[in-house]
Amino acid sequence: MVIAMKEPKSLQEAIIYFSNPDSCIDYVALRRWPDGKVVCPTCGSDSVKFNAERRWWQCSSHHAKRQFSIKVGTIMEDSAIPLDKWLTAMWLVTNCKNGISSYEIARDLKVTQKSAWFMLHRIRLAMQDEHFGSKLRGEVEADETFIGGKARNMHKNVRARRITGRGKSIEDKIAVIGILERGGKVRTQVIPNRAKETLQGIVRGNVETGATVFTDELHGYHGLIEEYEHEIIDHAVKYVTDEFTRTDWKISGVCSSVDSREPTSLLSHSIYFATLTNRCFDSTIALRRRTRSRMLTGST
Repeated sequence: MVIAMKEPKSLQEAIIYFSNPDSCIDYVALRRWPDGKVVCPTCGSDSVKFNAERRWWQCSSHHAKRQFSIKVGTIMEDSAIPLDKWLTAMWLVTNCKNGISSYEIARDLKVTQKSAWFMLHRIRLAMQDEHFGSKLRGEVEADETFIGGKARNMHKNVRARRITGRGKSIEDKIAVIGILERGGKVRTQVIPNRAKETLQGIVRGNVETGATVFTDELHGYHGLIEEYEHEIIDHAVKYVTDEFTRTDWKISGVCSSVDSREPTSLLSHSIYFATLTNRCFDSTIALRRRTRSRMLTGST
């Protein structure tokens, strides 16, 4: 039986509430199955029985994996980390507006930094897309950039390890593509090159067919007109039109914060800043709605 509960408003309330395993299961189950009917993740049947002693369900149909816990089918699946750690970590990530590091989570939850890093990456990846695989729609902007830092700002040892030639070659940098849905979410991804197959494959994998896609004049985007309403901005002529504002997409600003990072960490940081950008956008929309409400009601 899924029982509704009051949302924890503070870290103290979250720690106290999530310290009870049964409360953790009820908390997750209520959000996973809002109608109160628990469904088998393997066959989709709602004919299941709950084993209170072992805290898992068993499907009445006979098939493989008929026994399942609340973690199955979530970002917590195949993890030995208990639910109280996972849910408290989620609370911290979603309530720390300036972000939180794996070291801070490790100290707060008394887990190793590696475990905190593991949880943090899965939580951030889930926050990027709450629908897990849905595509962007409407008006979408796509752009790419090269990041990796300036050679003149690097220490001698770092420059010798990472820079070849005079330090101006794009071969010494990492390419990152960003896709933004106007009024919606933003996604970033490290890419091996700017070839046509690479760029268009990512656009097709993240943007719904029929959407309006704004890009620059890079040849790698040519051909999208067959599936999308493709609008091209020629930067040799102009950066802004009546329909397109260059400042809408700030991938350069996002990537400048990870310019000096090692290539192996770029994917995680691109995920982090995409998540942070999405969260800031959601906070801005919520603030505008509250402000509009106060203006209409005359309250302060």
